[in-house]
Amino acid sequence: MAGNLDARDRDGVIRALSSEPLDVLVIGGGITGAGAALDAATRGLRVGLVESRDLAAGTSSRSSKLIHGGLRYLEQGDFKLVREALRERDLLVSRLAPHLVRPVPFLYPLYRKVVERPYVGAGLVLYDAMEGVKRPVPHHRHLTTRGALRRVPALRPDRLAGAMMYYDAQVDDARYTVTVARTAARYGALVLTRASATTLMRDGSRVTGAVVRDEETGRTFEVRAARVIVCAGVWSDLVHEASGVRAGYQVRMSKGVHLVMPRSAIDADTGMIVRTAKSVLFFIPWGERWIVGTTDTDWSGDRAEPAATAEDVDYILGEANRVLATPLTRADVLAVYAGLRPLVAEQPAEARGDKHSGDKHSGDKHSGDKGGSDAGEKPTTKLSREHVVDTPLPGLASIAGGKFTTYRLMARDVVDAAVADLPGPVPPSVTGLLPLLGADGLPAVRASARRLAADYEVPLAVTEHLISRYGSLATEVLDLIRQDKTLARPLLDGYHYLRAEVAYAVTHEGALHVEDVLARRVRLLIESADGGVSAAPEVAAIMAGLLGWHRRRRAVELRRYLELAAANAAALAVPAPQPTLPEKVAVPA
Repeated sequence: MAGNLDARDRDGVIRALSSEPLDVLVIGGGITGAGAALDAATRGLRVGLVESRDLAAGTSSRSSKLIHGGLRYLEQGDFKLVREALRERDLLVSRLAPHLVRPVPFLYPLYRKVVERPYVGAGLVLYDAMEGVKRPVPHHRHLTTRGALRRVPALRPDRLAGAMMYYDAQVDDARYTVTVARTAARYGALVLTRASATTLMRDGSRVTGAVVRDEETGRTFEVRAARVIVCAGVWSDLVHEASGVRAGYQVRMSKGVHLVMPRSAIDADTGMIVRTAKSVLFFIPWGERWIVGTTDTDWSGDRAEPAATAEDVDYILGEANRVLATPLTRADVLAVYAGLRPLVAEQPAEARGDKHSGDKHSGDKHSGDKGGSDAGEKPTTKLSREHVVDTPLPGLASIAGGKFTTYRLMARDVVDAAVADLPGPVPPSVTGLLPLLGADGLPAVRASARRLAADYEVPLAVTEHLISRYGSLATEVLDLIRQDKTLARPLLDGYHYLRAEVAYAVTHEGALHVEDVLARRVRLLIESADGGVSAAPEVAAIMAGLLGWHRRRRAVELRRYLELAAANAAALAVPAPQPTLPEKVAVPA
């Protein structure tokens, strides 16, 4: 069906991108770039998207995997952001992506009965009120100490004075991003991964497209476009600098680290959020595991693979153990991952200069960091999570900041800015009315799980697993199994992922490398104790059959993945004890 991203058809996509001018070229394949491509394509525009690595390879696969209003932003007084995020959360849960976004309960433990319960309770009343009357998740409620321990026996009972229960939602961030990109392709967008926009093309001061390098072959080609939109996240400043563009903002990178643990490590039947001295700590249910995090610290290192440190791991474990009766240790941690938030630190006007400062949109739709020129001096926990849209040159728009939950609004805003002066009328955004691929017919598919299991001759557990990940598109994966029964086997013993999902990742989701599959299409990089290494040979074999890899290419793919998995797990290595010297050492004369 339309909307397939077939990795075997890259040459055809390159020919299409380089042959006819586009209305809009999007640079960046994270959630904001995918959202912008979908927004523009569904307005009837001719759209292309290029991504230097894989879809969601950066921040959009390394988040907390929450779709939420942001309870702590309410405390910071960022009411507009919270209101928008709550409305987006409810839209995703109820209409746009109910197959991918699911409500999750969270417990907020209380330790000061007289002061804390009224304060937190008032905040949650406001949180619920901002959501509106029609709501797909329950209202918050108060719990006694006994009620809190019944839901989370893992909590230390001493000092516990009860709890509050409220709801937010959860998503597989990488799968969601891929689905948005596929939906954009369904409506005509040309999506190309492993293709870097090396420089912007200009006619005078006007941006007219980009020179793109195919990272798979090294070839370069030109993509002409009436408008270019930069959605490059933490790479935004580098994209601007490479083309001599002075944008009206700078990106400040904040590192967020998360630990992944088995469900047996924490005895609880609900998520948790606890206050820390710096921010908050989430305990997030993730299938048969927990995700615990996060950190929020400045980062100035490698943008592509930010490194979690032993100190990051110790910080999260230490904060978790303040509230848990049975302490967590490094032995409980299956995996650790780190992502970078592209926060906005606005430049002073004199730093931007008058010539290229462009138009920085703010106010109701386009709002930046409230810190102004001193934003760079603030701790990253205090920087606004709102977004900035900038039009520094004719034909060019860029965006940074924001959060995963509000990606659709970010996409709408940057497309609005980009097409404001296009000749002829451009319809307004329609993405608020448009379910993503896999959402249509979802209730019927869920109700038909047993029949589908019988029709495709697979266990019921297989159809239920596929429906939970692909929605109504699960039948496409089942069709692959019908053609090859061996694809029904688990990819790795003890995990629900199927061999068919590897083949589907190539033929429908654009996966080009073993990393693309194990890190983002299935999540074994962060879910298995060995980082998916045991499954890598099987993945390489399936991909080789589809992509025509020879033996040497398979060996290269496996080596690269092993290096990635080792780097990902480095923070879990227990530091070697440092030798200690006696207080006084006799030194020979």
